[in-house]
Amino acid sequence: QVKLVESGGDSVQAGGSLRLSCVASTYVYFGLCMAWFRQAPGKEREGVARFSGPGGSPYYSGSVQGRFTISRDNAKKTLYLQMNSLKPEDSGMYYCAAQPSVSCPPTPSGWLYWGQGTQVTVSP
Repeated sequence: QVKLVESGGDSVQAGGSLRLSCVASTYVYFGLCMAWFRQAPGKEREGVARFSGPGGSPYYSGSVQGRFTISRDNAKKTLYLQMNSLKPEDSGMYYCAAQPSVSCPPTPSGWLYWGQGTQVTVSP
């Protein structure tokens, strides 16, 4: 199966930047959909950024559009999330997700594999 390990979360001040990484352990990485989700205390898990399909174009939630950038390095089997101009409302646990599909689901329920999460805290 697929094992995902996130890293890069930290505590920063508003306006700062962070880069999250997700390393995938799999033999079928090139056929995987991959995405980033986040969950703040007391709130449901929400999509942050994903690819429309394996090797497809990126999609971003409206709240992070223009500030976050999702990318992947197939050689390293790693997914990244560059987060700029961070706001306090960006705080939460960030999760990497993956599944073998030609169409990447927009909601958490459609994803098969998940990482353990990495904490992001943005202070005002």
